Amino acid sequence: MADQAEKLRELMNGGPTRERKPAGGKAARRTATRIIAVSSGKGGVGKTNIAINLALAYAQLGKRVVVMDADLGLANVNVMLGVIPRYNLYHLIRKQKTLSEIVVDTTYGIQIIAGASGFSKIANLSEEERKTFIGELAALADADLIVIDCAAGVSSNVISFIAAADDAIIVTTPEPTAITDAYGIIKIIATEIENLDIGLKLVVNRVRSVVEGRRVAERVITIAGQFLNLKVDYLGFVYEDPVVHAAVARQKPFLVMDPRSKASACIRHLVGRLENFDYRDGKGIPQFLRKLFGGDA
Repeated sequence: MADQAEKLRELMNGGPTRERKPAGGKAARRTATRIIAVSSGKGGVGKTNIAINLALAYAQLGKRVVVMDADLGLANVNVMLGVIPRYNLYHLIRKQKTLSEIVVDTTYGIQIIAGASGFSKIANLSEEERKTFIGELAALADADLIVIDCAAGVSSNVISFIAAADDAIIVTTPEPTAITDAYGIIKIIATEIENLDIGLKLVVNRVRSVVEGRRVAERVITIAGQFLNLKVDYLGFVYEDPVVHAAVARQKPFLVMDPRSKASACIRHLVGRLENFDYRDGKGIPQFLRKLFGGDA
């Protein structure tokens, strides 16, 4: 128990200095794990597809990436990758399995943690369940990037993950209902999250032209600025591309199925834009957990 408590304190205080020794060289200081939450105001806008392919694009850059399916009701990251996990977050939190037992390696160079069902609010876990979750999640500290695929909508789970992440990406499409719902979740973020310095970004999916993507983004960003006093950055767009639908049907990421497709080029562009932001100042997993559960986590 003492060892476990010490590990938790160490984690919450930022953890020990982590170093990596390159072959034949000196140890190099490792940057904190970056955490990106991907969400949307409504379902069916391609949120999970973008989250998975972003993760793959980072993995192709040599990053160690973990995708966590944080949809606690309709988890589908594993479905889109054609993976059938035996265990998921539910087994972890209920202390039935450890993190190493539920993390699934894939043939695409990323790891996934399947979503769970059976509890409604991750913020309302019991004290013991919270400690289990925190202690186990610390094992992901060696990852360069954790992509959290949040549920669609404005549940407390979604807001908790967005508030705790280094960056939050809201996905929408040019459809009027999707635009309205994207603004809806941004409004909830503005009203319920005290610290709005969360790197909020917008991606417009399934656009037919550069102009359409920019037009949709400017509409949402302008309204958010005027009525919510909230800064939202336009990260970019993803073209409407038949390869995406074909990839979903084959349960294969479109970035792998056709790396030279328009949609794949857009994903790489999004990663390029993200890399232009200085994410090395992110506090990684310790800061994420403190934000997610509060200062006494």
